[in-house]
Amino acid sequence: MIKRKLGWILLVILMLQGLAACQVKSQHGHMPYAVVGDKSEPHGAEKAEENEAKIKTAGLVLDLRNLPTLDFIITEIAKDRVVYVGEAHTAYGHHLSQLEIIRRLHELDPNIAIGMEFFQQPFQQFLDDYIAGVLDEKEMLRKTEYYIRWAYDYRHYKPILDYAKQHAIPLIALNIPKEITRKVGAKGMDALTDEERLKIPKDIDESNALYKKRIKDIFYQHPHGKDRSFENFMQVQLLWDEGMAERAAEYLKQNPKKRMVVLAGIGHLKDGTGIPQRVTRRIPVESSIVLPADSVDVRPGVSDFLLYPEDAKLPSAGRMGIILAADKKAVVGGVLPDSPAEQAGMKKGDLILSLNGISTEMLADLRIFLVDKKPGDKLDVVVCRKRFFFGESEISLKLELAE
Repeated sequence: MIKRKLGWILLVILMLQGLAACQVKSQHGHMPYAVVGDKSEPHGAEKAEENEAKIKTAGLVLDLRNLPTLDFIITEIAKDRVVYVGEAHTAYGHHLSQLEIIRRLHELDPNIAIGMEFFQQPFQQFLDDYIAGVLDEKEMLRKTEYYIRWAYDYRHYKPILDYAKQHAIPLIALNIPKEITRKVGAKGMDALTDEERLKIPKDIDESNALYKKRIKDIFYQHPHGKDRSFENFMQVQLLWDEGMAERAAEYLKQNPKKRMVVLAGIGHLKDGTGIPQRVTRRIPVESSIVLPADSVDVRPGVSDFLLYPEDAKLPSAGRMGIILAADKKAVVGGVLPDSPAEQAGMKKGDLILSLNGISTEMLADLRIFLVDKKPGDKLDVVVCRKRFFFGESEISLKLELAE
């Protein structure tokens, strides 16, 4: 659990009253703070870009001697119907911060839901079944195709889902199907079929210049082939943000007494131009954005609150010492020297049929099996090995997971 003395930084906008140019919440589609606890009148999202251009940081001061803690500001974010909490997907400390915010908000008002970027909308029923106890954790991961569609180490999110299940908090799948974004990224929006178009938002707003500039900067920061299209890249980002915003707004409309904590990558939340403003365009809600201060530039407008998360690392996972091939099946693409797999006699090209009697022939099943395994755990492994003269044969191996 996160230490109670987590350091929080309020943006300069929250501490300096009267700096009209340093508006944060107006950019995000809700009201700006003049001082803590005193919300001024909204200036309107239509002025966001104009205000952004006027922001001057020279001469502003951040008083590091008197920083508020989570205890101090939790009552402020608890006033909002939606709280967006950003993450770098592989930063465990970010996810522990998300859990702490969820826990504290839930203690104040248990009538909340958790919206999640890392699950896709067609699999909502399986999240409902998991919370209801119909599915266990591993079956939920299998049914939602987590390791096919997201692939980041599930242990980052496990404490959040454990807490949600313990307290029967609804989990809302926000993202649109991967097949759609992949097709648009490769061929553009015109490549979508009529059936696929029914699965994307009808209302897609491309007008925000600040948003477009940020996406363009990201696009040109990474090497890309001559056939890669910025227009397609931009359309994918819009589909992600509009799709998640539409789903969140839909849930809020259908459940007027519910509040929501939205968990998403930093890029979908910073400056409020991704998901937050697109939710507010669909349903007028008060909201706050919390981003990890170790992963963003500290400047007026980037967020409402910046959090310095705990410097936490995931516990060591049990390691077989193999490189998996790029395949849906659990095919060994390589064996690391002096690893448990090498010592057990595993070879490149082996198909891992089962671990401890449980079928792991599909790559997702292998990863699900290993979720709760630790260094020192012993495994009975059955592999299928192709032999040049003798065809395929099943071979039984024993190994002990390493750190």
